[in-house]
Amino acid sequence: MTRYALTNARVLGNDDFHSGHAVLVQDGKVAAVLPEASLPAGVPQHDLGGGWLLPGFIDVQVNGGGGALLNNAPDVASLRTMMRGHRRFGTTGMMPTLISDDAAVMARAIAAVRQAIAEGVPGILGIHLEGPYIAPARKGTHDAGKFRVPGPDEVAMATSLDNGVTVITLAPERVPVETIRAMVGNGAIVCAGHTAGSYEQTRAGLDAGISGFTHLYNAMTPLQGREPGVVGAALEDPYSWCGVIVDGVHVHPASLRVALAAKPRGKVLLVTDAMPMVGADDPSFVLYGEVITAVDGVVRNAAGSLAGSALDMASAVRNTVGLLGLPLAEAARMASTYPAQFLRVDDRYGHIAAGYQADFVLLDDALQVQATWIAGQRE
Repeated sequence: MTRYALTNARVLGNDDFHSGHAVLVQDGKVAAVLPEASLPAGVPQHDLGGGWLLPGFIDVQVNGGGGALLNNAPDVASLRTMMRGHRRFGTTGMMPTLISDDAAVMARAIAAVRQAIAEGVPGILGIHLEGPYIAPARKGTHDAGKFRVPGPDEVAMATSLDNGVTVITLAPERVPVETIRAMVGNGAIVCAGHTAGSYEQTRAGLDAGISGFTHLYNAMTPLQGREPGVVGAALEDPYSWCGVIVDGVHVHPASLRVALAAKPRGKVLLVTDAMPMVGADDPSFVLYGEVITAVDGVVRNAAGSLAGSALDMASAVRNTVGLLGLPLAEAARMASTYPAQFLRVDDRYGHIAAGYQADFVLLDDALQVQATWIAGQRE
């Protein structure tokens, strides 16, 4: 039995931060959060120097990291590299994300994620298939030559991960509602994204089981007075989740504040949409045979389209505090608790509470990452 206590930290509870409390960890899980004076005798204690102790960040949209891009090498080694690259920025759980690709590449990526989870690779929660069932008019950096409408066999393949979470981003105007229902029926979490759909088409998708929106505002029809579009449907719907990229580039802070005001609390979550340069020294990578380079932290392809981001989750949290004016506690929930709820794993992740996996991130007063723990193992 491995047991220790984390002490001298401001611990994020379900309501707010608490000082003078210790987190008792036993065998990779939180055994208790209790006053430091109530700690059992003989338990090893680790002093955290008064830092902010948060639930580990969960990123539901990670294309690459540490120099690896999942599309280019859909294997367990890439998943390990991506996770290592992001963990230094507080991410303790991720959804490796495959950009639109051929069915064979999708199958390899799903098989790699299945193997990684079976082997216990830390932090891999499932797979996010971003496309290829999306709209050419809102393709961003995706290769429209890969786009298609899935038949029954491909739906079965895309939803075949049996030991983790599957998220599928699609354009609701491109995929029949019966197909959306089949994906949801097979256990997938379906999001609207890279879509030129109307409000009515998006509403039909929501009624068929769509429960999220991928990088809200980006690569979707905007909200206008007589045409609410995808954005209008997203902001109006009280049940769906919206991922947002808070890097000061993808979306104006005012638009993000509008989303936060429109959606019920807990329905907006932070994502990075990160590319391989996060956690790597090289600002360049290859996608679909094209070399793409981040310039001043902004990632664009040769056509000028945004091509993912160079954002990490710790920066997203800092930006949510600095650009949007939210308290650290709420920014942290947007990076951990709400993603866990969206992924339906909030019975195990996203809280520092008894029975939860001991996944934490420690920040200093400048909100820089000092340490992370996954299943109680510190790095």
